[in-house]
Amino acid sequence: MSINERSEPFGAWLLKQAGRDDWIGTLAKQAKSDPKFQKSLTPDDLRKRLHDAGAEGDTFDALDDAEAEWLNA
Repeated sequence: MSINERSEPFGAWLLKQAGRDDWIGTLAKQAKSDPKFQKSLTPDDLRKRLHDAGAEGDTFDALDDAEAEWLNA
């Protein structure tokens, strides 16, 4: 499991972003509505799941931005 400087897993951090009014918030809302989403997911785990689900480029851009923010949180 990957954690940021606050020892927070990416999946847990992402779920907390669901109230945002931007692409990261949209990604977080989608994660929150997914019954298989786990708080322990790493950014790479989520990239694979999104790829397997046929997600488009904007979703991956949002994930890249989310990962960068999470690492600096």
